[in-house]
This record gives sequence, C-alpha cells and structure tokens, in this order.
Amino acid sequence: MTDNAPGRQRRVGARFAPTARPSTASMGLPRPTPQPPALPPPCDRPYPGVLDLLVDATDLDRAILSARLALPVTGPGPLTLLYPKWMPGYHAPQNPIALFAGLEIRAGDRVLDWRRDPVEVHAFHVVVPEGVAALDIRYQFLSPTTASQGDIIVTHDILNLQWGRLTVYPAGWYARGLTVQARLILPPDWTWSSALAVCAQEDDAVVFAPVSLDVLVDTPVMAGRYALAVPLDTDVEMTLFAHDRTDLAPGEAQVNAWKRLVHETCHLFGSRHFDRYRFLVALSDEVGGGGVEHHRSAEIIAKPRLFADWEHLTPLHDVTAHEFTHSWNGKFRRGADSWTPSFEVPIRNDLMWVYEGQTQYWGHVLTARSGLWSTDTALEALAKVAATYDVRPGEMWRTMADTTRDPIIAGRQPLPWPSWQRSEDYYAQGQLMWLTIDTLIRELTDDVRSLDDFAAAFFGIDDGSMITAPYVFDDVVAALDAVAPHDWASFIHSTLESRGPGAPLEGLARGGYRLVYRDHRTAFCRQFDALYDQLDLRFSIGFTVAANGTLQEVMWGSPAFEAGLASGSSILSVNGAPFALATLSEAVDATGRDKSASLVLGVATRSYRRDVAVTWSEGHRFPHLERIEGARARLDDILQPALLSALDKARAAPEESDQE
Repeated sequence: MTDNAPGRQRRVGARFAPTARPSTASMGLPRPTPQPPALPPPCDRPYPGVLDLLVDATDLDRAILSARLALPVTGPGPLTLLYPKWMPGYHAPQNPIALFAGLEIRAGDRVLDWRRDPVEVHAFHVVVPEGVAALDIRYQFLSPTTASQGDIIVTHDILNLQWGRLTVYPAGWYARGLTVQARLILPPDWTWSSALAVCAQEDDAVVFAPVSLDVLVDTPVMAGRYALAVPLDTDVEMTLFAHDRTDLAPGEAQVNAWKRLVHETCHLFGSRHFDRYRFLVALSDEVGGGGVEHHRSAEIIAKPRLFADWEHLTPLHDVTAHEFTHSWNGKFRRGADSWTPSFEVPIRNDLMWVYEGQTQYWGHVLTARSGLWSTDTALEALAKVAATYDVRPGEMWRTMADTTRDPIIAGRQPLPWPSWQRSEDYYAQGQLMWLTIDTLIRELTDDVRSLDDFAAAFFGIDDGSMITAPYVFDDVVAALDAVAPHDWASFIHSTLESRGPGAPLEGLARGGYRLVYRDHRTAFCRQFDALYDQLDLRFSIGFTVAANGTLQEVMWGSPAFEAGLASGSSILSVNGAPFALATLSEAVDATGRDKSASLVLGVATRSYRRDVAVTWSEGHRFPHLERIEGARARLDDILQPALLSALDKARAAPEESDQE
C-alpha cells in the first residue's frame, strides 16, 4: 500500500500530517442508493367503493387457497397495494408473505406490470391506466404442506382461514375506511363457522355481509367435513371440527363448564363487546397453531381425542378462558401503542403485561371458577409457574419489561438457553405480578375489594361497544387507584424493571401460600409431563428431557449446565444402564437417599459421545404450594366461582322447594 492510500496518514519526519481525502466520486466508490418514496400514510376517510374478495378453498390436495379481488379505483396514476404485515393477535410482523404468490393485476384484458417496494416488501406498486374503473387482482396463498414450512391450515378435513392471509388493500386508508364484501367457496357438504354475518348463498359461494377491513381480518372462518355446534349462551357458540366424527362427543360436564365460563367471564367484566362470539375449535394433530384471539372469536387447536382423554389433557383446559378474556383485554381495550390504523403500521408492545399478563392471570382464575379446573389443579398450575421463575436466572440481566420486545426479537422461534435469554415472560411472570396486585388490593381494603372491581371498571365501560378503547400506563394506574389508593405506579415500574434472582412471590404469601419443593410431582405436573412425553427436572438437576432421551431445555447455571450439557443432546445411558425416563428418575431420586450415589449420563451431541457426571445430592425437587398456617387463604377466595350458574340454580331449586 502506498503512503498516499485513502484514509491513511503521510509520515513527515517524526511527525504525522493528515492526507487529503479524495471525494468518493473521484475514487469510483459506490454512492448511497436513493431511498424509494415513502408509502402513502393512512388517512381516516372512507374508500370510494367496496372491495369484492373471492376465496376458493376447494384445492385440498395441494392446499392452495386462490383469491380474486375486484378493487374499484378512482382514476389513473400510481397505486400501492399492501399485503397485511402486522396481523392482530401476533404482536409482531408475522404474516407469512413468503407464502403469498402468483400476483397478477389486470385492467380489463390488460395485464399490468407491478414492482415490489425495495424496502417494504409487503408493498406492490402499479400504475393504473386511463379509463379504468376497477382492477382485477389475482393471487394465491400457498398453505404449508409440512409443519417445517409453517402452520398447516388446510387439510382434507379442516380449514382454518384467516382473511389477512388472503387479501391485499390499497395504501393510504385506515383499515376501518375500507369496506370488503368477502365470498368463500368451500368443498361440497362442508360446514363452516364464523362471527361474520351471512347475506346470501351465491351458487357455490358463501357471501358474507360487507364489513370494514379491520373487522374482516380479525374475524376468521373455520370449516370442515365434520363439525358440531355447541350453544353456550344466547350469542356465544363453540363449533368443533374434527377429522373423525367420533371425536365430536363433548360430555355434559364439559359443556356445562364452558357455559359457566361464559357466565363467569361476562359477570367479571360486567359487559359484552360483541354481537356474537364463536369459539372455533379444531380437534387435530395436523392443523398448526395453538390459540389466537379475536374480538368476536377465538381460533383454538386442540387434541383430536379431547373428550375421550379429557382428564389427561387437564393442563390444556385453560386455553378457552384465556382467549375469551381477550375479547375484553386486548381487543376491546388495548394499549394505545398496540393499536394502529392499518396493518402496515408497526405496533409497539410496552403494555403487554396488561394485554397478555393480566389475561394469563384471568385465564387461570376463570378456568377454576368455571370448573374446567378444580381449585387444587389451579393451585398446582400456579406452583409450576412460580417455580419456573424462581429458578430461572435470566432476570439477573434482563427485565420483564424488556421481554415485551420478544415477539419481534424472537418470533417464538426455539432458543438455545430460554432460562437465560428469557422469552415473553410478561405472560406468566406478569400473571404473578397481577396476583400480587389482586392480593394487595384485598389486603388494603380488608378484603372488601379486589382485582375483580378493577376488571369491571376498566374493561366494562361502554357495554355493547365493539370499538377499540385504547389506554396508556397512567389509565391503568388511575383505575387501580380508584379501587384501592396506593402508589401503583412505583410498584408496577419496580416490578417491571427489576433485576435480580427469584420470582415475585409476594402474591402467593399474601394469598396464604408459600412455594415449596418436594420429592414427588403434583397431579398437574404428572399430566403435563405425560402430555408432552417428557420428564421435567428443571428444579433439581436442571433440565427437561423427552422420552427418547433428547434434552429439551437445560437451565442456565444448573448442575446439568455446569456439567456441560446443552439442549439438543441425547442421553443414551444412566449410570451405565440404557436410558429410560424411569431409569433417570430413579437415579435422581437415589441422590437424595444416598449422598454418595452417582449420576453419570452417557450423552451424544451429534457425532460426539461422552460420559458426563452431574454433581447433585438432593434427590427430586418438584414444586408445590403449601398453606401458611394462620394466614387468610385469599388465593382460595380468588379461585371460587363469583356467581351461581343457571344450571347450579336449577339444581338447587328442587331442594329449596322440598324445604318449603
């Protein structure tokens, strides 16, 4: 390199003098690329005309959903079409645009050229010619055909259709200003369910009543070959879809519990913000996903033998309560920074500890109040939550508030060290925070008031309204202060921003319980392990392991971690014996009975094999809740039904009549 190389300095004797830097133009270096024009900002005005959307869902063999959109236009010139990016309920830009294909834009018989925006890849630019009143837009959504490609939504028996995956819309308008007439073609003899109203049956298509785009995207359709509609209330219905008709057999006890769930939830919030509500439940191991909330419905993917294996699936019984709660918390009322006027505008998640954290709290409480869980089961579930955060060290460096960024940071992708990295802990750790708030309100008011009063006041406003009511941090604090005066702002900030070991367990103690560890699992933990075919030893040697020996999670800083174990490795042997969950469990148990007992695991990490000695001498440690003698069992009070259901009253009536 010469002394005159760009950016170097020329030596002059023992001194250095700067060398003049030539311009980038004279050097031939690349110049910054001019930025493309910004997308038209959304404006709150009605779009001139109705978007006519037709979706054909009959190609079950190839799982291809074909769409055709008739889009009125007002004149010639540039037009930007958008594919929804920030879908409601996902908290991140997760609409799978990679599966959007075949875009063709026609003006009459003429196929128009389009260009994807080089920065915002969900945007497509086209120029509308003179004399054109509407565009004919055609495209497909290529539903995954294997789970490795994403959530499967089309099978030969069940369809789970989200309109946001099947629509494009013009930039420059609020979503509520765009009216869409949606039509859906289903396979012959299929049944469907949705909170959308129907206005006609046109040939082979279901014609839904026109709605605004924001309502359409938030109102999915589930359909299938075999279905069963279960009324739960005058305007609430659960529709079950299955691959096998014999799986559609809910018992009287399950249906009554769901009815109580509706009654308890509506009583809690003192309002309804829907004209109709639909639980859309797919009993399937093929359809992907879990639970997605919507204002007037919920998508729930459950096990095929939900009713035959009801008791074994107890850990999953809370999903209906969680998603139903979201109609009030997250849909009707939503953090102001999570509400946006259209689907290309980014959201922020600062208040997810209300949106999801309090929903997680009410989900468990309402599951118990409705009878979907017994009180003991709810306590055992809470013990598992509390213990998980009691042993996780991630809070040493990262606050709960920072985990509200996780939907965008990680997108729920598998993590190598979740106990250290943390992942959306505003859900379950947020649940513990709201338990603390509930029990503190009760203590401050001599058990006259509770978080129930906050729920009714905060979420129960404008009964019957379906227009989202946003809120900010100060609104939450003011509503809590109206129930029980306290320095709630400082308490919440301290909880959200704290760094340190251990879980926030004050709510348990104030609720009359303490977290303890014993040498046997609760029924809930046994059911949870059986459900996922695993053994959870995170609270002792520090990992969960699948029945095939694969390490699923290794706790940061645990004995297993110190021994050099990591997720993805496989245990081949335990103290020389072939691996089995029972063999491993017995070996861990032996360390508590005999301090000299060894725990040597034969481990394979890809092609590398070795023996690993885990240092541990305390046997099994499984989480339990233990009553604090002399303390008021506020937690028991929280989990009790708040009202008698109509069914309970009917059953009690004959006894009262006999007494008279």
